Amino acid sequence: MSRSTCVIAGGGPAGAMLAFLLARAGVPVTLLEKHSDFLRDFRGDTIHPSTLQILAEAGLAEEFHRLPHRKAYRLSARTDDDEVQVADLSRLRGPYNYIAFVPQWDFLDLVTRAAARYPWFTLVMNAEVTGVIREGNAVRGLRYRDRVSGDEHELRATLTVAADGRRSDLRRAAGLVPVEYGAPMDAVWFRLPREPSDPESPFLRASSGRLMVAINRETYWQLAYLIPKGGFEALRERGVEALRRSVAELLPFLAGRVGLLEGFGDVSVLSVAVDRLRRWHRPGLLVIGDAAHAMSPVGGVGINLAVQDAVAAANLLAGPLLAGGGIPESLLARVQRRRAFPTAVTQLVQRAAQNRIIGPVLSGPARPVRLPWFVRLPVTGAVIRRFVGLGVLPEHVRTPAISQQGERLSQSVDIPAGPPGGVQ
Repeated sequence: MSRSTCVIAGGGPAGAMLAFLLARAGVPVTLLEKHSDFLRDFRGDTIHPSTLQILAEAGLAEEFHRLPHRKAYRLSARTDDDEVQVADLSRLRGPYNYIAFVPQWDFLDLVTRAAARYPWFTLVMNAEVTGVIREGNAVRGLRYRDRVSGDEHELRATLTVAADGRRSDLRRAAGLVPVEYGAPMDAVWFRLPREPSDPESPFLRASSGRLMVAINRETYWQLAYLIPKGGFEALRERGVEALRRSVAELLPFLAGRVGLLEGFGDVSVLSVAVDRLRRWHRPGLLVIGDAAHAMSPVGGVGINLAVQDAVAAANLLAGPLLAGGGIPESLLARVQRRRAFPTAVTQLVQRAAQNRIIGPVLSGPARPVRLPWFVRLPVTGAVIRRFVGLGVLPEHVRTPAISQQGERLSQSVDIPAGPPGGVQ
């Protein structure tokens, strides 16, 4: 049996960022990741201005902008006979007025490499959580299996954090069950090559009974073909040629490339879910990120909500963890109170978009799709810009910076005026 001050299950955005911020503050922390690497299909991979600001405050902005990425300043929606700019992020105040599209495995590698500079950080890959260690009603660590050797391990900790995604093993082991809010759609993701003459900015394409999201990845398009909930088998029964034909009709500039979609082995399916725990904690246990609240892909804000959870948790818990002793459940409840409101508001907006726009388009009668009149109003653009770019109640890094030798460098990091010059 080994021991750490904090053990985090799940090496996604929430778990990796919390581990980094705690290690940066001098807290011994162990991060467990179920897989052997971060090379999985994360689909959207959007880093929004709120997260870019956090990276700057934590001293990682320059490293991040050296990663291969694409900046998107504007988001638009297209119908058969209309196009509307939904959000102009370039008008956001502050140094970061764009969304950075970067493979999430690169983002996670960056954050965990930064955490690994501190000797009190440990990353364990291939670690599958199998249960929790309890003392009475309190969680005092967890059990995990090495997926390579099959060996079983126990890791005791002052604080255990479940950040292992929407199908959280640790959440289930702790007996926490989320409230399901439902979604009218699933998303079929695939890629097609991109040519220089193609559109530049990401956009939503809507037509009678059909919706697609197109994301420019420089050399290819990352495409989400939205289907009614549970409708993938029906789509597959119609055959890949029907899918190709539909994509070509929606995006005519791709008509000569849809043949490269050879079959349904070239697609992945995201089962969209929106849910939220009523209680994010037990004595000795905190749940954050997708494990606490699965987000709809509407707005692409899921990664950024997870990172905000991590920052709030680090701000409130780093000091008490450094001081030693136990972590009262009332302090864990403060983390939930801090993040529950922005989570609920964000999900409310997502559910409204799902139920009033996406659902009716996918299941409604065959008729022309018209964008709501209010999306053209300047005030609507300003609200969407802030919602997508900064979110509700954005967090800021308040944890101290500690040197690799354990010396305090500062109470907080100076926020740079903007991204490194010349980085694209």
